[in-house]
Amino acid sequence: MAADAETARRKTAAEAPARPPVPQAAGDGSASPSAHDPMSYTYTTDLAAIRAIVHRYAIKAGLSEARAIDLVLAVSEVAANTVRHAKSPGSLQIWYDTKEIVCQVQDEGTITDPLAGRRRPSLQASGGHGLWIVNEVCDQVEIASDATGTTIRLHMDLRPL
Repeated sequence: MAADAETARRKTAAEAPARPPVPQAAGDGSASPSAHDPMSYTYTTDLAAIRAIVHRYAIKAGLSEARAIDLVLAVSEVAANTVRHAKSPGSLQIWYDTKEIVCQVQDEGTITDPLAGRRRPSLQASGGHGLWIVNEVCDQVEIASDATGTTIRLHMDLRPL
């Protein structure tokens, strides 16, 4: 889990660093990770394929099984938000180096709440739990959203826990 919510940073779309160039993988869930090679996957509804890809890549990068499951949970939640709210295809990019693995989800939706996922929702709240959980399990979460869409980066350190 992340140390606390203070480790997460919110960036504006102008501040968010450009994503690395990534080769496109087929959208059939058959992409297999190659060490350090960034990969990209476009999805509309197949979240099972997203979860499988993230898990394979996380293990290949060196995350423990427990942290890989946390990353799968976080990416699945963000991707599900794309399917539910953005009404557009989503794009997942994954890359890693010797220090961290990063999963980036992009879509054409917008997040208007600058503190989305930063405040613990009440048990009675009908929404808002997913992004809060994402912030709890990832070491760093970056959200950039404007009229052109939303980019969310989920960082997990590759340190042993």
